[in-house]
Amino acid sequence: MIKLDVGLGDRSYPIQIGTGLHPSLKEHVSGRAVVIVSQEPLAQHLKTLLAFLGDAPKSVTAYPLPNGESAKNIGELEKIIGCLIEAGLGRDGLLIALGGGVVGDITGFAAACYQRGMDFIQLPTTLLSQVDSAVGGKTAVNHPLGKNLIGAFHQPKAVFVDLDWLDTLPDNEMSAGLAEIIKYGVIADPDFFTWLEANMAGLRSKNKALLAHAIARSLSIKAEVVAQDEREQGVRAHLNLGHTFGHAIEAHQGYGNWLHGEAVGVGMLMASELAKSRGMLDDEQIQRLYRLNRAAGLPLKGPAEMAPQTYLPLMMRDKKVLAGKLRLVLPIGLGQATVVSDATESEIVAAIATVQSANH
Repeated sequence: MIKLDVGLGDRSYPIQIGTGLHPSLKEHVSGRAVVIVSQEPLAQHLKTLLAFLGDAPKSVTAYPLPNGESAKNIGELEKIIGCLIEAGLGRDGLLIALGGGVVGDITGFAAACYQRGMDFIQLPTTLLSQVDSAVGGKTAVNHPLGKNLIGAFHQPKAVFVDLDWLDTLPDNEMSAGLAEIIKYGVIADPDFFTWLEANMAGLRSKNKALLAHAIARSLSIKAEVVAQDEREQGVRAHLNLGHTFGHAIEAHQGYGNWLHGEAVGVGMLMASELAKSRGMLDDEQIQRLYRLNRAAGLPLKGPAEMAPQTYLPLMMRDKKVLAGKLRLVLPIGLGQATVVSDATESEIVAAIATVQSANH
């Protein structure tokens, strides 16, 4: 078992990484009214969780969130809050998010909104949510015009990463999670990037020891960044490498038709091509990124039907647009990142076109 901490003063919380559910989970639910939000494909995981909790909670209600990214909307948020009211939860109740990023995001936002804030716990079941969305307190639902545009910062009380949840995860979901893991190497740790190059095959085959190391390193980077900049006023923006391009793909294709990690993986390539055009990356470094994305099973191009110019209006809806200027996270070599706000439309379109026409 590996334990990390997100240091936020009186809102600090632990992250437990290991196999099997951690005994301290029962301490959080003991004597409390609990609502668990999950989705139908996770029915067996829900059954396992309920058996583990036993009679520790005062009461348990399971809320079945519809499947897919499309469930992350205001209508479903209202239904979750209706469930909390009907279950008689007060501020002393507890919400549990059992699932991937969709479940974690909407459950956390419900916890932020209900009676102006209640406790929730993250039990992430996908690799992507285990290394990214379950930690950091970003909660949200989507709007038809943009991803995660309605939300709040609301930190969980604890995050429990159970590697056993990954045993049944489909290959494309594993690859989507690996995209976010690669991101941490690009923005913060060149040695970790090199380690990923050497161990990608083992990660894709779900080697537990390798996964534990990759997840722990990723989350230690994220926890340090969140502790420095909880509300994304500075360095936390670096965690969004590839996301502005990726969100444009998701919005254009319809949420869920491209996995978030797949879109982010392509977005990292587009951001890196832009960085290369500015002399921030050299040929060898960007080729290493292409090779690692390919080894992770990620797409190396965006949707064929998306012309490079199609991205720009979608990118301008991004939350990182300030004073009408698009702010983009770009890598500086492998291991650092920066935010630029002076990229021209022609530069951005050229970088997208380079990725779309590349022969890798």
